[in-house]
Amino acid sequence: MSATTGVPVSPVPGAELPLAKVPGGVSVLQGGDFARQGYVDTFQDILQQRVPGVIIGDLQGNEFQTNIQYRGFEASPVNGVPQGLAVYQNGVRINESFGDNVNWDFLPEIAIDNVAVVSGNPVYGLNALGGAIVVNMKSGFTYQGGEVVFSAGSFGRAEGDVQAGLRSGNWGVYFGGERITDNGYRDFSSSEVKRMFFDLGYKNSIVDLHFNLTGADNFVGVTASAPVQLLALDPQRTFTSPQTTKNEMLMPAFNGTVKLNETTTLGGVAYYRDFRQSHDDGNISEAEECEGDPTLEGFLCIEGEEALDQTGNPIEFDSLRMPIGSIDRTGQKANSWGGSLQAVNTNDLFGRENQFLVGASYDKGDVTYGASSELGFFKPRFVVEGSGIVLSAPTEVENKELGTENEYVGIYFSDTFNLTERLAVTAGGRWNHATIEIGDLSGNAPELDGTSEYERFNPAAGATYQLNNGLSLYGGYSEANRAPVAAELACSDPENPCLIESFLVADPPLDQVVSHTWEAGIRGEHKRGNESLQWSAGLFRTLNTDDIITVYSPIAGRGVFENGGDTLRQGVEASVAYTNDRFFSYANYAFINATYESPLELAAPDNPRASECLERGGGDEDEAGEEGEEEEIRCIFVRPGDRIPGIPQHRFKAGFDYWITKKWKFGGDLLAVSSQYFFQDEANLNDPLGGYWTVDLHTSYDLTPRIQIFGLVNNVFDREYGVFGTFFNLAAGNSGASADPQLGDDFFTNPRTITPAPPTVAYGGVKVKLW
Repeated sequence: MSATTGVPVSPVPGAELPLAKVPGGVSVLQGGDFARQGYVDTFQDILQQRVPGVIIGDLQGNEFQTNIQYRGFEASPVNGVPQGLAVYQNGVRINESFGDNVNWDFLPEIAIDNVAVVSGNPVYGLNALGGAIVVNMKSGFTYQGGEVVFSAGSFGRAEGDVQAGLRSGNWGVYFGGERITDNGYRDFSSSEVKRMFFDLGYKNSIVDLHFNLTGADNFVGVTASAPVQLLALDPQRTFTSPQTTKNEMLMPAFNGTVKLNETTTLGGVAYYRDFRQSHDDGNISEAEECEGDPTLEGFLCIEGEEALDQTGNPIEFDSLRMPIGSIDRTGQKANSWGGSLQAVNTNDLFGRENQFLVGASYDKGDVTYGASSELGFFKPRFVVEGSGIVLSAPTEVENKELGTENEYVGIYFSDTFNLTERLAVTAGGRWNHATIEIGDLSGNAPELDGTSEYERFNPAAGATYQLNNGLSLYGGYSEANRAPVAAELACSDPENPCLIESFLVADPPLDQVVSHTWEAGIRGEHKRGNESLQWSAGLFRTLNTDDIITVYSPIAGRGVFENGGDTLRQGVEASVAYTNDRFFSYANYAFINATYESPLELAAPDNPRASECLERGGGDEDEAGEEGEEEEIRCIFVRPGDRIPGIPQHRFKAGFDYWITKKWKFGGDLLAVSSQYFFQDEANLNDPLGGYWTVDLHTSYDLTPRIQIFGLVNNVFDREYGVFGTFFNLAAGNSGASADPQLGDDFFTNPRTITPAPPTVAYGGVKVKLW
């Protein structure tokens, strides 16, 4: 990445600065980086390879639904994961309305022109606690030609990609599409991904205007983590099924720039986004036969209350078989729209170079979200078969329907001024306002109704100094904020814990999260003939105040969100890349120490080393006005300095490409990651999930100038490791195991569960250039 590479410094296209003037950490990837392995690896995989602070997290056990974690901050497709990164596609904020989550499976990789991962810039608005990921797609002006790619390989993988770009005078048109089918490397993990991007553009010396359309229709088999004892029997085994996600999205958008004069450009974005999701999740139910009341014997009870079906009638226990399971269903229909307007001026100031930008944005989302729970029974291999009986009571699991509206307004500015020919200073900031309205649509839960408002101005300041043409220093300070989303506000009452995918109980207010980031570093570039050496090293420190954390409930499978005090993420990033006519290589390293900075007492019902603690059940008084009874639960006590689960401290990546001949290329990539603590082990009491390393190899050969064959093997040495870990309830697990004659009802003795990484997989394909 050259010192003159244009780096986006705002969400709206048209505001770029040379890398040498950006006072923060930056990584820029080009479309060729995604084509390097034939578009087989996912978007998340490519960022993991090339960006020092990025690592993939996998809560769901499917490569299309993984998290991107940058400097310990997440951008995840999973509802309930705190979202600490802002993500933009062609200037449109694509964090979904209800939970700010990001569905990476909507991005056709073949259509990506470039990606920038930037840190410490509040101009990117809400969720930019750790930074922002800015994705720009191709157009008929940036890509001309036609190409078809087909690949196939392990576990029934088949992928077809096509792209075509044409330019005629002032007009350009581009289309890129992908279809992928994959049976998955674990039981019940098949996926089908269909996604496309279209752009129609007009460009002359004054305007650059585009209409584009992004669409996707995807089905993903989610397998999640599984008990280590089950995986020891067979690494393909899963724990409770079905677990499936259906995602559909259609997003038309307009973006463009107009040159008002030689030094002033006006840019804008407008979009509409239709997003629909349905999620089925088979689980072990807490239901059991009623006891102690002769009038209720023979009926089903949950948490000591008589359970009712969707018609309001008691559920007869004899109509179900043991062990009892449930299929928890959630779904949402989201319509969002908005836009941004921005002006950029490059007039000299006091005889020195200066770039000033000012802009505003508006985003609105309307979401209908529903949740229901169908009783069923367990079959072998932990498969839940539905009974057709949908629970109506008690409150935590009855059918619910929620309507939410969110309005986000932002006003921002930034100015970069050359104090001298070598020293440039940047100052700016953004004011964010968020309104989140929640309403009960079922008429059964009016306590859900409420409106929350948040606002904050986030400043930024920094400087860069060019020691010489190829070496520069940078440093800066910035703040950013994240407003609680509807998904968190509607699941924040500890007296009414909810299924993490349900988020449908009363909503005590949550405070917004604010990040405070300091960073400094050095960048270098050396060129000689056809050789290029680029490198960088930097330090960063981000303190979050009032961070929102997930707190697990003593009731299995449920939890709440609450402000958990301060958290800290700090560390070192370094990277180097070398290129000549026949050889390309890179290496990067990141050390990230992510810790809690406030003492916490957290329920951890499944943590084997949790201590017993007393907590009052049912509030200070019950309905009769008497003090509620105390119940024994298991807790952990977090101390300042304890590491945040799921964030490995060390990550090292390296890779190369070597052109053996002008037609034959061979390359490889190494990833090495240190250990991480299990979720539900915020106090670091148990052995962590072990670190891992893996090697991928790839090659390609040009049969003709238009036809290329390629192949790749991932995890060449078939390393067995986990990429996510948590704990589960042994009693509930053995209840489900009793349905499988191979296991029995005393099978589970270890509460550790992990998401296993894919084994060795091999793919081959052909790429044909049509023109």
